[in-house]
Amino acid sequence: MPLDAITFDLDDTLWHNGPVMAHAEPTHYRWFAEQIDAHRGPTATPLAEAFPLEAYQSLRASLMQRYPMSRGDHSWIRERAMVELLLEHGLPLADAQRWARAGFEHFMTLRHDVSLYPEVVPMFDAWARRYRLGIITNGNVDVRRLALDHHFDVIILAGEMHAPKPDSRPFLSAVASLGTQPYRALHVGDNWEEDVMAAQRLGMHAVWIDAKNEGERELPPRVHRVTHVRELPEIVARLDEQPR
Repeated sequence: MPLDAITFDLDDTLWHNGPVMAHAEPTHYRWFAEQIDAHRGPTATPLAEAFPLEAYQSLRASLMQRYPMSRGDHSWIRERAMVELLLEHGLPLADAQRWARAGFEHFMTLRHDVSLYPEVVPMFDAWARRYRLGIITNGNVDVRRLALDHHFDVIILAGEMHAPKPDSRPFLSAVASLGTQPYRALHVGDNWEEDVMAAQRLGMHAVWIDAKNEGERELPPRVHRVTHVRELPEIVARLDEQPR
């Protein structure tokens, strides 16, 4: 049965996310610490001395344990961690909230400094005329900031709906919003459990972007393995050739 709809993960599916986060994480925290130190003056203990980057990362991990329903909402976790850190550092609540918002916005600017694989935009340009397209991500990238949103009929930030993948709800919501059935939809992602098996269990087709080259494995029905997004058109064409 030919496809009606294709949904995509974002990080490490449409771009290589490792270098993005390796730059954004220390860079935004260094900027954040510099702003706080300037705000408090030279006599105060520097923020990075009182709370090095590792302490900030540890606080985020503890928040995921303390607030399990919000563990997938990376935006909330990150900003909440900055608020708590600043409160412990001695700032009043209003100042802590204001500076945490500024720190988060600086992080998001760095977070969106991604380099799309060159095949991505031409592929979406072609497929948007044939399929209904969607995004299902556990991340917090806003595709509007990447000038990609016009390609998509639905965009689901699964963490913010308190149902991060592999929860079935973001997939079912996407399929319903795209006006199709799971067996007429394909999901593309890099994570075996969160993307591939979650979609496959619902009856969707799935393409595993094995970007880390984990190697061949026995693939369940309706699952296909590629190592790069450039291989997708061949898979999609093959699925569309299946008899009605």
